[in-house]
Amino acid sequence: MAVGGFAVDDNSRAFSGKVTASVVITCIVAASGGLIFGYDIGISGGVTTMRPFLKKFFPAVLRKEADAKTNIYCVYDSHVLTAFTSSLYIAGLAASLVASRLTRAVGRRNTMIIGGLTFLIGAAINGGAENIVMLILGRILLGFGVGFTNQATPIYLSEMAPPKWRGAFNTSFYFFIGIGVVVANCLNYGTAKLSWGWRLSLGLAIVPSVIMTVGALLISDTPSSLVERGKIAQARDSLRKARGKDIDIEPELAELVKTSEAVKAANEEPFVTIFERQYRPHLVMAFAIPFFQQLTGINIIAFYAPVLFQSVGFGSDSALIASIILGCVNLFSILVSTFIVDRYGRRILFLEGGTQMIIGQVAVACVLAVTTGVSGTKDIPKGYAVLVLVLLCIYAAGFGWSWGPLSWLIPSEIFPMKIRTTGQSISIAVNFATTFVLAQTFLTMLCHFKYGTFIFYAGWLIAMTLFVILFVPETKGIPLESMYQVWERHWFWRRFVSLP
Repeated sequence: MAVGGFAVDDNSRAFSGKVTASVVITCIVAASGGLIFGYDIGISGGVTTMRPFLKKFFPAVLRKEADAKTNIYCVYDSHVLTAFTSSLYIAGLAASLVASRLTRAVGRRNTMIIGGLTFLIGAAINGGAENIVMLILGRILLGFGVGFTNQATPIYLSEMAPPKWRGAFNTSFYFFIGIGVVVANCLNYGTAKLSWGWRLSLGLAIVPSVIMTVGALLISDTPSSLVERGKIAQARDSLRKARGKDIDIEPELAELVKTSEAVKAANEEPFVTIFERQYRPHLVMAFAIPFFQQLTGINIIAFYAPVLFQSVGFGSDSALIASIILGCVNLFSILVSTFIVDRYGRRILFLEGGTQMIIGQVAVACVLAVTTGVSGTKDIPKGYAVLVLVLLCIYAAGFGWSWGPLSWLIPSEIFPMKIRTTGQSISIAVNFATTFVLAQTFLTMLCHFKYGTFIFYAGWLIAMTLFVILFVPETKGIPLESMYQVWERHWFWRRFVSLP
């Protein structure tokens, strides 16, 4: 047995079920909610390299770029520019906390619809922005949309999917995030030469929001959510479609009803309950997993990839192409994770991906240190700029089959029903809070730390890999309502938990 993980015996309360066409279609439609988050990640980095956009909103950046003496790491160090990118995440933080109660009250599906509509309004405002105020107001509305969607969608997928294949279904959410990033990068490349290209890039965020919202209108809510709201007949129909007509779904439905009734009888405030000693491992994971995910540095690199590649020697067009390549590598690696996460488990992907990312970050730092000098004033040779791209692709691949999808999967599957939406809410809030701080500080950090920025993230990757080894149990194939067993048998967490 590994120090931090183990496999739970097959005597846990498993329920019959197969992968039906209905559950596949439903989960794909739900996972498309990742498009809006991915599109925003990709688009925001690209438009910040478009000269018409910078000229209208951030002329100081262009003046700094024209200064031949400017350190290559410091060209884009602008607090207003980073406020444009990071304002979405502080709004998402607030929305995710509200979304906990909203998801319980109106259901997972309806929360996704609300998120899609809010995102649509924000996209329209951004596309028509005439000043900084409109630009950041639009970003805030986008943040509310992403906050609601990121809260509801991973829970929806984990509750709807058969336990045996929950990992594959849940990683589809991150796969759609990856698709959104690649599409946005391609669009940025196509519109970069247009004087109004930035408006098109920002405004077309309406498209993924419409796709997600219309799709959500066509699917049913999860059985757990319907039972939670007292809609037993609808829950039975939803469960029958998800598991197959020839499967006896009554035992699983009875378990959901039993759990729901116990939660209602206890009549406890979830935000108080989750701080009880028996839920200590769940609370730690709700904070640690999203916190560590952001400290891999991936979202910062995704936000600022075009800026970063321009800083290390690529031209404007080449920087956008490099970002597209990086996105495609990440997309392919997510597919790898989808096919193996339920076969080999979560922990092995965490450990392999973490090791690969450490190597990638340290190698990038070494290349930049040698080629740009300690001061960062030397021009990086073209061949070395390509090497930086290759090393970042190795890093992105490691993330794509480990911390990328698993950071959405683990929090959505470890919480019991009574604190599930609350736990997910805390997890998303931590994700947004960490992203906000890092997005607000990355360009300044790049300016002052230079190549040491990548050493900084490599150090965190070492810490989080050790955390996985010691404290993250294996959850592969365990039914949601039997998940308490993984904590009871863990070498460290068993001292906190008790039988439900």
